Amino acid sequence: MSGLHNGRDVFEYAVLKIVPRVERGEMINAGVVVYCHAKGFVEARTYLDEARLLALDPTVDVGGVRAALGAVEGICHGGEQAGQAAGDDAGRRFRWLIAPRSTIVQPGPVHTGLTADPTAEAERLLELLVR
Repeated sequence: MSGLHNGRDVFEYAVLKIVPRVERGEMINAGVVVYCHAKGFVEARTYLDEARLLALDPTVDVGGVRAALGAVEGICHGGEQAGQAAGDDAGRRFRWLIAPRSTIVQPGPVHTGLTADPTAEAERLLELLVR
């Protein structure tokens, strides 16, 4: 899924959702994961609105949610922070992060677009979809 289009590269992204009580199906957006194959780029940007989260579930472990979001960011950065994914390339780390799971932090569907600057795209998507 790479290739240059008028100076822009194809990128993929998924929204990170917090689902404090899976049985209720309620969720808030808390981040984005952006991947650009052409640039070997993967990055997560997160923002947790604690008041909104606590409105869904007053008993939620906010510290645990913050730790889970921090782990996603660490996997994106690679190295020691990535744990078992430390040796994986950006694409493998992205695919692992967007795999469906039933934990409190869940990835949404993957979307695609074109960008000249994946870092700026991550910030733009965080502002548009999360904050």
